[in-house]
Amino acid sequence: MRSVRVGVFGLLGSGNLGNDGSLEAVLGHLRAEHPEAVVDALCGGPEAVTARFGIPATRLHWYRGEYRTASRAGAVVGKGLGKLVDVFRTAAWVRRHDVVIVPGMGVLEATLPLRPWGFPYALFLLCASGRLLGTPVALVGVGAGAIRDRPTRALVRWSARLAAYRSYRDTQSRDAMRAMGVDTARDEVHPDLAFALPTPASPPADPPGPVCVGVMAFHGGNDDRARAEEIHRRYLDGTIRFVRTLVEDGRRVRLLTGDEVDAPVVAAILDAVDSPLVTAAETSSLADLMKETAAADSVVAIRYHNLICALKTGTPVLAVTYAAKSDALMAGMGLGTYCHPARALDADRLLEQFRDLEKRSAELRQTLTERNQDAARRLARHLTALTTALLPRTTHAPAYRKAS
Repeated sequence: MRSVRVGVFGLLGSGNLGNDGSLEAVLGHLRAEHPEAVVDALCGGPEAVTARFGIPATRLHWYRGEYRTASRAGAVVGKGLGKLVDVFRTAAWVRRHDVVIVPGMGVLEATLPLRPWGFPYALFLLCASGRLLGTPVALVGVGAGAIRDRPTRALVRWSARLAAYRSYRDTQSRDAMRAMGVDTARDEVHPDLAFALPTPASPPADPPGPVCVGVMAFHGGNDDRARAEEIHRRYLDGTIRFVRTLVEDGRRVRLLTGDEVDAPVVAAILDAVDSPLVTAAETSSLADLMKETAAADSVVAIRYHNLICALKTGTPVLAVTYAAKSDALMAGMGLGTYCHPARALDADRLLEQFRDLEKRSAELRQTLTERNQDAARRLARHLTALTTALLPRTTHAPAYRKAS
């Protein structure tokens, strides 16, 4: 009996720490429970995935400039040809596997700017190939949301329908897919995959500890393109005012990101608030982010997985929310009242909420301890049941190894 062949798929290794954290959680579970599995990836950043996780990886798109705007005739032709070539590349990759897992990520949503012929098309090719070739495609702990753009909505809906298995990171994701015409009667909901990651120990900081402020290159969502710059300017100006007030109060501030594209926002804040009290953390994983949040007195953050890192380390957090997924996450962890809209960020109101958060710090830390224990138990049960069903054990010795 040969070893089971598992493929993982997504915008992995592309600079988004949350996406890579979801992959890390799934690989950790496979290594512990199915060490016989042979794993490789079809992903956005194959070199980064192989270097960090030690598994072979293939580039997601044949055309290397897929996510760059095509302004020249050659680029337009290259993108068009790439769509055709990727049909056969994706099918050939899927055929080599016993199961393909899409680990977490918001693959069924469009809460950030998204073109239908980019990742939604790639996901559709994956799920269609799986159905045609008899390879189960499992969408595990994914995020979903209502989509107004018709081509994107159609591709997402058909991807979900063609997948052999679906589970979601919150109830509203399942509800969104049901509203788009997907039968979700057998679909499960469980905590985000990042809750399966170990929580790193962090030495306590000298009191008072820093305030971590997670930032983002936020320009609104897919439906906000016409006012993207206005939304970004309001968000950035409000964040700068908030950080400046913390510094005037003598507080240390650590700026956090969750994606490489957030670097200009950090630079803008450092330039506007010229103070040694404001520093930028260098993070390359969710473990790095958790070390930062664990050492903080409190956290104010916008990116979804920045919020998870704070919640998982038991640090009181105020969410600057741009999508319903963040509101649902905060409510599920007992901090539903500490949400602030990113599109209408008001520095004065944000400060009021922040000060109330810090007053209730001890109480909220106890709440988070209890909620984290429950989330970890629920997610462990789900992953064990899922992989036991999809990946029957073989009699081979462990074959899960690093790529040579």
